[in-house]
Amino acid sequence: MTATSPTRAPEGVRKDFPADLSASIAVFLIAMPLSLGIALATGAPLQAGLVAAAVGGIVAGRLGGAPLQVSGPAAGLTVVTAELIQRYGWRTTCAITVLAGVCQLGLAALRTARSALMVSPAIVHGMLAGIGVTIALAQLHIVLGGTPQSSAVANVLGLPAQLADLHPVALGVSALTLVVLLGWPRLPGRAGRALRKLPAPLAAVAAATAFAALAGLSLPRVDLPSWRSHALPEMPEGPVLGLIAAVLTITLVGSVESLLSAVATDKLIASERGTDNRPPRADLDRELRGQGAANIVSGALGGLPITGVAVRSVANVKSGAASRKSSMMHGFWVLLAAFLLVPLLDLIPLATLAALVMAVGVQMVSITHLRSVTRHREALVYGTTIVAVVLGGVLEGVAVGIAVAVALALHRLARTRITLERTADGVHRVRARGQLTFLAVPRLSRVLNQIPHDAHAVVELDGSFMDHAAYETIQDWQQSHLAHGGTLEVTGRSGQAARINGADPAAADRTGSPHGADGADGAERAGGGHGAERGHDTRHGEGGHQADRSRRGQHRGTHQCCRPWTPWQNHCDHRATSTRTATSTAATTAAAAAAATDGENGSGDGGSPDVSPAPRRRGAGQLASGISAFQRDTAPHVRDELARLAREGQQPSQLFITCADSRLVTSMITASGPGDLFTVRNVGNLVPLPGAESTDDSVAAAIEYAVDVLKVDSITVCGHSGCGAMQALLSSAPGVAMTPLRRWLRHGLPSLERMGSRHHAWARISGRLPADAVEQLCLTNVVQQLEHLRAHESVARRLAEGTLELHGMYFHVGEAQAYLLSEGEDFFDCRVFDTVGQHA
Repeated sequence: MTATSPTRAPEGVRKDFPADLSASIAVFLIAMPLSLGIALATGAPLQAGLVAAAVGGIVAGRLGGAPLQVSGPAAGLTVVTAELIQRYGWRTTCAITVLAGVCQLGLAALRTARSALMVSPAIVHGMLAGIGVTIALAQLHIVLGGTPQSSAVANVLGLPAQLADLHPVALGVSALTLVVLLGWPRLPGRAGRALRKLPAPLAAVAAATAFAALAGLSLPRVDLPSWRSHALPEMPEGPVLGLIAAVLTITLVGSVESLLSAVATDKLIASERGTDNRPPRADLDRELRGQGAANIVSGALGGLPITGVAVRSVANVKSGAASRKSSMMHGFWVLLAAFLLVPLLDLIPLATLAALVMAVGVQMVSITHLRSVTRHREALVYGTTIVAVVLGGVLEGVAVGIAVAVALALHRLARTRITLERTADGVHRVRARGQLTFLAVPRLSRVLNQIPHDAHAVVELDGSFMDHAAYETIQDWQQSHLAHGGTLEVTGRSGQAARINGADPAAADRTGSPHGADGADGAERAGGGHGAERGHDTRHGEGGHQADRSRRGQHRGTHQCCRPWTPWQNHCDHRATSTRTATSTAATTAAAAAAATDGENGSGDGGSPDVSPAPRRRGAGQLASGISAFQRDTAPHVRDELARLAREGQQPSQLFITCADSRLVTSMITASGPGDLFTVRNVGNLVPLPGAESTDDSVAAAIEYAVDVLKVDSITVCGHSGCGAMQALLSSAPGVAMTPLRRWLRHGLPSLERMGSRHHAWARISGRLPADAVEQLCLTNVVQQLEHLRAHESVARRLAEGTLELHGMYFHVGEAQAYLLSEGEDFFDCRVFDTVGQHA
């Protein structure tokens, strides 16, 4: 169900008006030059850009479902519109815009807005990057003083001739525009902060226009014809299929860009504002409906196609807009300027607008997006889409991108690497990497048949899916291998015992059978497993028998490592599986015989399995049970290492400061063991500043001990999602009585101040904005506590010597994903937490 905005009282509307007014002026100052530049890039009449900006602000702002999103002519539709104008003419393009708006209304009526977001991000970002490359190539010719060609390829081929025939005046004005555009956000000092309130695009256009006018330069300028001669749409003329493709292209690109912009605007609002100062989330179907209505009006009035514009929406939010009135007022200012500021607009050099749009095109090739798709192994889809858009067009590029994405998905599903190696002790190890489908059966069968009949074999299955054909192949070979006297061990990745069992997993779960689908049957490792009972799923337990473990702690579970997470219980059975031979019995008694063998040999968790639910123990009983399991299962494996550490003393390489939250298991998320980490845990992973008012110096003492005595090489501050301490900071109210917890949380106030400050870089996760204010504070807190660390004398000294490193880390509990704080700041002056992949 979509959240709707509550009815606002007149006092609230009046209170919001100043914020909406100032935000609308800021957006207007950005929209004016960009709208003219995009109209110039498409080859449309320059008034068309102003019409689209006004209609986008007023109509889409009033009817759309994203209150703070600003709509208008966007760079994403520039290439498509330019091609339509060249092929059908301007007036027919207006009619196509109207029809595209009708299609958007139809899609909104069918409630398909969410479906538009199903397109792979690599395809969407590749499409936008391809459009950006095409725009930049075309506008480069105008920047150099020439005229763009009809296609990106022609523009590339024509560059040598254009470079040989440079126009110094146009090039100089364009260079001035780019210098001001890129340097404006970086103006230093107090004066710079004041000047930065003026948008960089407007400053760049104003500076170049003033320079050209004062210097008396002769170069082409904006020429807004009389509104009396403004062209309106006419009935479409041309091939029916071509017109249909044109309408669908405008619909597809405009809808996807608008919806992605709406989602991004929602995330930005959530990261910047508290729940009490936040408009309702975007209703995507209503937003699509508003975009359709705006395109109908814009096309009917002779305007460019309209879509949600991320740049203007970000400016709207950052300027403090409180409601959709800011977008509507911005449209009204554009309308006034279109009639009243024509003499001033006619002074703008075309080279200035071309340089502005070229910069926008270059920025559409986002380095952040490139890193994201590379990290997710979708660079091929991204690159192919870019090339296809540049060479063939937007619709063709998207189609090629989808085809490559589908082919890549099928390739990954079908690709399986199967290897065979013989170890020094005579064991034949088969490794199958990837999904086992019928396509891999010939290779799998060939490799398995190379193993001698009487040899001991280890089959390692590293995949999550096995189809019936692969299952039959392994089952038949297993029966044959065992019948000829061979022994067999089937494992998952990293040596985890795996089971292939034909019994009904659901039935096993219902009855609590110790040999359910999640169990690890020891007979399989010894060579006496019952192949006829092996199933298709490969479930992993970490290294041995789990025959007596139940699903939810009723008896010790059939779960794999950490799955499902049951209260107060060792979740990994670390005992080495003893090699034993299972006696072959009739199929009807196979499960019972295997259970009896476990009980007789004492290899289970204590006698024969009890299928009756055991009462859940609390307090001391749980503690004693956990200690008992450690002594029985884990201590034998770590005793030698702990004895060495007892003799030699601890020599940790890292001080790890993290939250006391019970969901953070430091050894698990860092794959560390005894002696690796010197860990300090407290509420909120806080590092009090030296000399701060506090009754607890334990954190400072731990830092001094780790740095000066243990000589650690690095210090990591690790925050996490859903931190209760950060939630308490956000919801704290002044005047509340001090408690020990509240006194401690005062050390987190600098993080709260940093998040609200405009003078500090804010933090985000690579590829996305923070989900809400809590996550934003959790990320900012890590950055702030690293600053606190630098204030400690021992840390500052080691940093100056170059013998100590500081690292920031964020663990998303719900995603089980760790992020490391990268060095420096990104293009948007943000501190970025990058994903740590499986193969880092």
